[in-house]
Amino acid sequence: MFDYETLKLIWWGLIGVLLIGFALTDGFDMGAMAIMPFVAKTDNERRVAINTIAPHWDGNQVWFITAGGALFAAWPLVYATAFSGMYWALLLVLFGLFCRPVGFDYRSKLENKKWRDIWDWALFAGGALPALLFGVAFGNLFLGLPFRFDETMRSHFEGSFFSLLHPFALLAGVVSLSMLSAHGGSWLMLRTEGELYERSCKATRLCAMVFLGGFFLCGIWLLLGVDGMNLVDNFNPNAALNPLTKQVTLDNSGWQANYVRYPLTQFAPLLGLVGGALALMGAQTKRNGMAFLGTSLAIVGAILTAGFALFPFVMPSAIDPVSSLTVWDAVSSQKTLGIMLIAAIIFVPIILGYTLWCYWRMWGKLNDQTIEANPHGLY
Repeated sequence: MFDYETLKLIWWGLIGVLLIGFALTDGFDMGAMAIMPFVAKTDNERRVAINTIAPHWDGNQVWFITAGGALFAAWPLVYATAFSGMYWALLLVLFGLFCRPVGFDYRSKLENKKWRDIWDWALFAGGALPALLFGVAFGNLFLGLPFRFDETMRSHFEGSFFSLLHPFALLAGVVSLSMLSAHGGSWLMLRTEGELYERSCKATRLCAMVFLGGFFLCGIWLLLGVDGMNLVDNFNPNAALNPLTKQVTLDNSGWQANYVRYPLTQFAPLLGLVGGALALMGAQTKRNGMAFLGTSLAIVGAILTAGFALFPFVMPSAIDPVSSLTVWDAVSSQKTLGIMLIAAIIFVPIILGYTLWCYWRMWGKLNDQTIEANPHGLY
């Protein structure tokens, strides 16, 4: 079907598509819950906020599961190294995600304010914690992770959970959290009315401003204070899958080389900034569609910015650059990638199709009257 080098590039793109799909769909779920305690003041308002995502949140998780499965099958070295080295960080993400189904199911079982407040903050943690840690993870990719491979290709992680909390990584976490929170706020703008709608507009506006400022600062920080990596040009993309056979140089100031080498990639950070500005304008003028479009474009732009800057690196190493994992040497066999591509061609459109059908069938605004008319049929 395709040669090995082309398959590697296709799967780099497909994993990016899956990450964007996850951020666009599950992102507003997490973002809406991250801002819920601050924009929804009454019990009915909080139930409205929860029920705007109730028909969709578990379906949106399919993008996350699919991305994780694709990472495991297409880039096994990345999966193994990341999950062993960032074990506690990923456990925190999972524990945060655990709060969501439990919180949705149990929150409204008792008409007790203290009970419901506890679950509201659990839902907040389930939205805010993964959103923050995903950004911290991306920030650490630019800094490089403290791992290396020995001569037997065993991975050794020489850091700790707290070593991942570098100031730049934390700033990237703030960018991620504010971006997804703005996305959740724009979703609530589309689906709610009254005071909850007004407060969602304000939250979206605030989060969009934080995103724009943080995204710009990340770019300046990278340009002035981070040495990126370059893969030596004589590397053979079809060489044996051994990361230790390549040569890596530290002469890519701020991870800017690809933006100079391929000028078209400069649209990615521009898209992120334009999306943030659109979200800000949409929230300011109460144009709901513009706000949601803006946050969506900001997500796409931010993820593409990271992907284009790092390419072909997937997981750089801070202590042994040669051990860094790239698109070329971290992948599965040609046959595995070919079979997976056939499966992706079949199933990704199906996932996209039924997701869009669900949104179309269950669309509409929610308000206090909706909750009062269905006191036991809704979350």
